[in-house]
Formats: sequence, structure tokens, C-alpha cells
Amino acid sequence: MIISIGNDHAGPDYKNAIVKYLETNGHTVINHGTDSFDSVDYPDFGHPVAYDVESKKADFGIVICGSGNGIAMTANKHQDIRCALCWMVEIAELARQHNNANIISIPARYTSIQQAVEMVEVFLITEFEGGRHANRVDKIACK
Repeated sequence: MIISIGNDHAGPDYKNAIVKYLETNGHTVINHGTDSFDSVDYPDFGHPVAYDVESKKADFGIVICGSGNGIAMTANKHQDIRCALCWMVEIAELARQHNNANIISIPARYTSIQQAVEMVEVFLITEFEGGRHANRVDKIACK
């Protein structure tokens, strides 16, 4: 798979661990994140990930900021993006199963790096269940 990733100054260590996991498992990574801990603006890193997923340049996206909220809000401004803020593996799994999320948002200040990698792993292997959930997901976008 091709995975697009972006992060602000709260997430360089998270991004690096996730990229290592992804590449070790044969995925191609498009890296839009900063490697600096100097303050930056999360939209500058969230929009490129959403564009990649929206345009089908990437299969899935991963965004990381301090709370996970700001960068998720940024990604969710894009049509056909369903970015889920996840703080535990079970939430990441349900985001895929029930909501067909295509971007995961990770709150770096509220999860460990190990949790983040585990959430990404589950997010990427979990299939959308469809069925009753498909009708709900179809109602999300403003069209």
C-alpha cells in the first residue's frame, strides 16, 4: 500500500516509528511531516495528506498532532475524507469497520509510540464491514 503521513512538531518521533513500521512491512510512504520539534502549523501537514488520499495518490493517510483534533479537523475539510481521531486500538478498528475511515489521526500527547504503531497496524488491516454501515457512511459527505 501507499500511505501518506503528516505531522506537526508534536509528532516527529511518532512519525519516525510509524514510517519504520510501514517500510519494514513493505508499504511505500509519502512523508509530509516535519522532523523538527520547532512549532509549526498542523494544517500545513494535514492538507497534503488529505490531498494524497482524496486524489488516490495514497491508499490511506496518517496524521499526527498534539491532541489529534486540529489535524483531523483539517483533513476532514476535504470531500471524501473520513479522518478518525483514535487513541486506542479498538477505536482504530471500529473507525475502519463501521466508518470506513481513510485517515487515522493520532494524538501524540495522549498515546505512546507503541500504541500509535499498534493503532496504525490495526487500521490498515481492518476491512470496512459495509452493510448497515455503508448507508450511514454515504450520508457523511456534503454533496
